[in-house]
Amino acid sequence: MKTKKSSYDKLFIFLIFIVLSVNIVISIIIITISSWIYKSSKLEELQSIGDLFISCMQDNYAETRDTRSELTKTLHKKFSSKYHLMIYIYDENGNCVLSDADYKETPKKVVKNSEKISAAEMTKLDANDFLDLETKNISANEPYMLYGSCFFLKGNGDIVPMRMYAKIYSKSDNINSFALKIALFYTLICALSISIQLFLIKRRFNKLDEYERIFRRISEQYARRDFSESIPTNVPYTTSEIADYVNAVAADVAKSEETSKTFIANVSHELRTPITTIGGFVDGILDGTISKGRQNEYLVLVSKEIKRLRILISSMLNMSRFETGTLRPNFRDVNLTEIVIQTVLMFEKKIEDKNLEVEGLGSDRMTCEVDADLLQQVIYNLVENAVKFINTGGTLSFRFERSVNGNCTIGIKNTGEGLKNDEITQVFDRFYKTDSSRGKDTTGLGLGLAISRKIVHLHHGHIVVKSVYGEYTEFLIQLPEKQPKAKG
Repeated sequence: MKTKKSSYDKLFIFLIFIVLSVNIVISIIIITISSWIYKSSKLEELQSIGDLFISCMQDNYAETRDTRSELTKTLHKKFSSKYHLMIYIYDENGNCVLSDADYKETPKKVVKNSEKISAAEMTKLDANDFLDLETKNISANEPYMLYGSCFFLKGNGDIVPMRMYAKIYSKSDNINSFALKIALFYTLICALSISIQLFLIKRRFNKLDEYERIFRRISEQYARRDFSESIPTNVPYTTSEIADYVNAVAADVAKSEETSKTFIANVSHELRTPITTIGGFVDGILDGTISKGRQNEYLVLVSKEIKRLRILISSMLNMSRFETGTLRPNFRDVNLTEIVIQTVLMFEKKIEDKNLEVEGLGSDRMTCEVDADLLQQVIYNLVENAVKFINTGGTLSFRFERSVNGNCTIGIKNTGEGLKNDEITQVFDRFYKTDSSRGKDTTGLGLGLAISRKIVHLHHGHIVVKSVYGEYTEFLIQLPEKQPKAKG
């Protein structure tokens, strides 16, 4: 199977190009600067030697008053041989008066037109010294360094000094050799540096590449609904934020998957029970197992199971509408106290049967902006649970409070068995029933509190439960006095 290329492969190739380009540019700059500095030092050295020769020649002329004296020729020969120079001295008319031709049988013929210099050259030397590579009178392929200068000779007793010109040549081989050496040296250094840089980058990219492959593999597992692994977040050279976000999303999806499975299982169970009961009774009536005298009795049971199915389906539809946001509340100012009283009256017979004491319904009128029908459903669910699980002869308490910041609170409290700590955290889950409620409430679906919480949240409020096991249970509904205005 062909392995997918990592995104770091192309990045590594790009970085190779960048590293090579940067190092090449830096090497060109360093070689150029180094060569220029070396060339400048050699030219300055040539100028110093040339000035020293001119000074010595001036001293010799002061004694001999002859530019071609044996002393001057000896001086010329010593400087030429010791420093590997070609020295040409010209008079004020541009004629060569001293060169190696004065004492050598075969003088060097490197410089073209060495016997004379032009008037233009003399004018330039009169204005300033010349110090650079010479390519005009020397082969351009093998340039020489040239120091040209104008100077004066004056003998003892002379009133007017004699203008002279000097052109002193030196080979530039050292400059070319130095440039080649520095280029080779820096090429080696650059190659070593690039190798180390690319090795370190590749080493880091290998780790990042491996992390990307792990990231991709686990992400593909997530796409297949397999949440058994988490993306590692402690890999060097990587930031953990993206992995944390993906893991958090995967955890939420996994939780939703588990919730959906539980939800489907609970719904299937809740639907199966009444359907099985209805089917059994109807089959019994049809095949004569149930006698005609008892058919009405069983039809009543069938009717109850059908009502139970209707309630379950209605509750499921309401949950779906709440979660999809298709339910639009009709908010208006409502007397909360009056809604609670009306709801409690629906349970008057059950309250009397259990001999319950009801407290707190005589509170002052408290109004709030709510959907009356939806809020009554919440109150109905809470009062139904309270009456269902309260102890015989117990107390059913209500309280109504308005805080200084405009929040309205309704409290519904009943004495009795109460809830355990682990039950408190789950009472608002769909289809959840406490251990005690499974025996006392065989018709409940476990959706009432889940729906109540959805309705309260739809009102931008909160619902909480407080309980002390063996003493009491209290539900508190907190609602804003005025609903926040919708944006836009």
